[in-house]
Amino acid sequence: MKKFIIAFFFLSLFSCNSNDIKIEEISFSYENSNAQPSLVASNGSLSLTWISSDEDMNVSLNFRQFKDEKWTNTQTLAVGSNWFVNWADFPTHAISGDQVLTSYLKKSASGTYTYDVFLSLQKLSGEKIKEDFILNTDGFKAEHGFVSIAAKNNEGFFISWLDGRNTVEKDMNGNHKPMTIRFAEITNAGDIINETELDSSVCDCCQTSITYSDKGPIVVYRDRSQEEVRDIYITRNINDEWESPIPVHNDGWIIYGCPVNGPKVVSNSKNLAVSWFTVLDEKPTVNLSFSESYGSSFGSPIKINDLNAIGRVDAAFLNEKELIVSYMEGDDVGTYLRIKKVSIDGKVSEPITISKIDSGRGTGVPQLEILNDEIFIVWTVFDDKNNQLKTVRLNSKDV
Repeated sequence: MKKFIIAFFFLSLFSCNSNDIKIEEISFSYENSNAQPSLVASNGSLSLTWISSDEDMNVSLNFRQFKDEKWTNTQTLAVGSNWFVNWADFPTHAISGDQVLTSYLKKSASGTYTYDVFLSLQKLSGEKIKEDFILNTDGFKAEHGFVSIAAKNNEGFFISWLDGRNTVEKDMNGNHKPMTIRFAEITNAGDIINETELDSSVCDCCQTSITYSDKGPIVVYRDRSQEEVRDIYITRNINDEWESPIPVHNDGWIIYGCPVNGPKVVSNSKNLAVSWFTVLDEKPTVNLSFSESYGSSFGSPIKINDLNAIGRVDAAFLNEKELIVSYMEGDDVGTYLRIKKVSIDGKVSEPITISKIDSGRGTGVPQLEILNDEIFIVWTVFDDKNNQLKTVRLNSKDV
């Protein structure tokens, strides 16, 4: 692997509100293909995991932090050759205290979507705590993935994932039983505890999302009803009990297949925000809704997109009352990665175009985080016959 190269330079992009926005691009350059980023802001630093792969699909999961205006040395968290590497079902991670927990996927059989979730737990210093251990212990050759992880202060981690253990069986009509979503806690020693099923029928391949409020963990995902309504649902753990899932909003979107377009939930004090992709009156839409009651109820959805929405959303709170949401949308000219600032009172800024972007799967799911009033965004581009990561940052005061 070639030496990591960091190049800094400034770009002036013309945003939709006719303001020049100064954007700093941090360029990643590696010999192999690099994609599937996961970006996390925690404890005053920014961390990134991503997968590097060669032509023979030998892969490595890598980790770096952005601290004091520079990237720390790269750590390799795991390596393998039998991984399931996919643009939509990518590794995720979280930092709790001085520990980092990350997920990745390994094939369990020859089927296209037969794979398991593996975890790696180590200290930020690089000291290994527990390596290469399996999250789903059901033993079924089925799909397990779409992981989301949140830190439990300094006491370990919360984790949720889509679990296909039931899909290997068929119902009375001969149809495969639905995908489920499950939850567990990972201790500081790497033990898996308090595992439970959250919902017995969910969308097969939409990303999940998890956050941790002072009331407990909260999981948001795309549900699946018997009538094939696939709206966004939320479930909360209150006083160590999981509540019955409820819709964030009754969109009523009926689709006979998974849109591969999951939601994002973020929290700040008692306030929550959920952003998601849906189709309303046959129009692709990105919505965002706030809760001022730890997610017990939500306000009316706020439409985010102006053009035809593609979705692949992310979001992060600026403060208790405002957040930044990223999303993809397009028209006949092209596809764009954009951000908006949204206030809890319903005020929405004009969009800022971060970049013209490829609408295909190779772009992956763009990642957004906020650190020290700066907005960081990373996504995948195709460059010189390989995938590479592209990262930009801008000052939140310019939004």
